[in-house]
Amino acid sequence: MVSRRRFLQTSSLAAGVSVALPTLSQAAEDAKSLPPAIAALRTLRAEAKPITAEERAARQEKARQLMRENNLSAILLAQGTSLAYFTGILWEGGERLFAVVLPAKGEAFYVSPAFEEGRAREQIAQSPDGGKPNSSSSSNSDVRIWQEDESPYDRVAQGLSDRGIATGTIGVEETMKFLFSDNLRKAAPGATFTSATPVTAGCRMIKSAHEIDLMRLASKLTLAAYQATYHSLKVGMTQRDVGKLLEAAHRKLGFDGGADVQVGEYSSFPHGSIKPQVIRHGSIVMIDGGCSVEGYQSDITRTFVLGKASDKMKGVFDIVHRAQSAALAAAKPGVEAGSVDAAARKVIADAGFGPDYMYFTHRLGHGMGMDGHEWPYLVRSNSTKLQPEMTFSDEPGIYIRGEFGIRLEDDMHIMEGGAELFTPQSPSLESPFAKV
Repeated sequence: MVSRRRFLQTSSLAAGVSVALPTLSQAAEDAKSLPPAIAALRTLRAEAKPITAEERAARQEKARQLMRENNLSAILLAQGTSLAYFTGILWEGGERLFAVVLPAKGEAFYVSPAFEEGRAREQIAQSPDGGKPNSSSSSNSDVRIWQEDESPYDRVAQGLSDRGIATGTIGVEETMKFLFSDNLRKAAPGATFTSATPVTAGCRMIKSAHEIDLMRLASKLTLAAYQATYHSLKVGMTQRDVGKLLEAAHRKLGFDGGADVQVGEYSSFPHGSIKPQVIRHGSIVMIDGGCSVEGYQSDITRTFVLGKASDKMKGVFDIVHRAQSAALAAAKPGVEAGSVDAAARKVIADAGFGPDYMYFTHRLGHGMGMDGHEWPYLVRSNSTKLQPEMTFSDEPGIYIRGEFGIRLEDDMHIMEGGAELFTPQSPSLESPFAKV
């Protein structure tokens, strides 16, 4: 089974690109072998509208504004979701540097391995720089190539000099490999290298209406995949069996997605166990995963029981449900991120499952967008003030080692007057999906 964490790491790189759909042979096989609830699902592919070059151009302008406010001369982006966010370029290059330098003033320049120039220019042509009005190619873009025995870092340094910022302050995207950033410092000793997070996170943590629509759709289809899978489960299935059904359900809906599945005592590990597990009557089943829609993620957890839940399980579920509701009520523009975690944690501690992280062992939630986890985080002592159009997971849990764990997770959108969940809360362990 594809790990949900590994799935989100790889699928987030598919920003702005339609995922590969099943082949005709796969579709025929699905039609014959899938349970009725999953076979009945219909694609939602047409509802997903790609991010445009114009939208990315606006993101670059906002980045330039934030650079000026933070006294940065430029930001430097290598492979990853920030590169995709600002340019639409999807790149996986291993140990070879491909980079974009976006100055606070003036045009961007690109550094690419020479043998990758064709691929680079092809993608640059679709970026805001290459896709300007009256421009049908990247031929006028500033692409600086380097041969295998040459230094890409010298190309960056020369580009900084050509832009008049060789002694400027350059923001480096936070996920850049140390190999790259260390060699850049050596090649451009006159420059000051610092974090680009005030710019990259400053842009990415406030979502546009289009981004919100994509995330809402991702949540909608993941919940639909979960519900169809739930109605297809049978006692005796393994977590691998369930994982395959979840992936098939997402594919029927037109997207790639999946989830980790944990059963019984293994649900008390928040991110589960690799040990073989089998669904029994009355055992807790926890499903945690999501999908990617035009590069934007969902992250949903449902916990339920096939058959009858024990009174203790029901009691714990009720506490977690109230904690999730308390966090939703507390999440408003202007409040500190840490206070939302505190609202949920208080409900759990007051019910006897405290103090601190004793049973609710992780933070309440994380920012969401093109990465499954991104800035900012709903965690104790985080003084970041919530703003409209931020998006988070809302995922309190109680984990009783050796018995079971219960987590409820939905994706949360901060609005002017408060917050909303993209999906209905789970009603109960024995009926985990709301009727809509």
